[in-house]
Amino acid sequence: MYKIEDFEKKKKRSINILKIFNICICLIIIPIIIYNLTLIIKYVINPQETPDFLGYKTYEIISRSMEDTINKNDLIIVKDVPKTEIKINDIIAFNNGKEVITHRIIDIENINGQTFYTTKGDNNRSQDKEKISYEQVEGKYMFKISKFGYLLNILKNRYLLFILLIFLIFCLIHMAKVKQRKKNREDKIKIITK
Repeated sequence: MYKIEDFEKKKKRSINILKIFNICICLIIIPIIIYNLTLIIKYVINPQETPDFLGYKTYEIISRSMEDTINKNDLIIVKDVPKTEIKINDIIAFNNGKEVITHRIIDIENINGQTFYTTKGDNNRSQDKEKISYEQVEGKYMFKISKFGYLLNILKNRYLLFILLIFLIFCLIHMAKVKQRKKNREDKIKIITK
């Protein structure tokens, strides 16, 4: 036989769990939405450049040229840095006109007042054929998140952004309804106890 107090405790516990779940969902979804909206807006404004978020760019590694330092399907974070902060042995992401490549700098040369970088993948036997100018550099490698490249591709999806936005709206509506129901119950209890 259930006591009213037991039922109320279970109900209160389930409401608290639901609140915590809703807060966690909001804490995850809101940053994803902000991140995606920022990248989409920057891409629309300037489609020739890779969009950044607060000066940081993310790339999924699709080759094995930097293994074992950076592996295929890792997500790397690069930061736009001044020319003076790029040194031999740094890893940079650069645009070769067709794609963005991430390799290590093995030599720096100054030719006619312009800086050029010679790069090589850690897993490659020979250096890259073309020298890279500073203007081609997308950023200096900061860190990686292993195997996170899969998720990056999912997060870049505009349809997913729309779905997450709708889900967030439904969560907020649900939280508002739960709060309103609780307030209505408390008001009824106050009326009954008077």
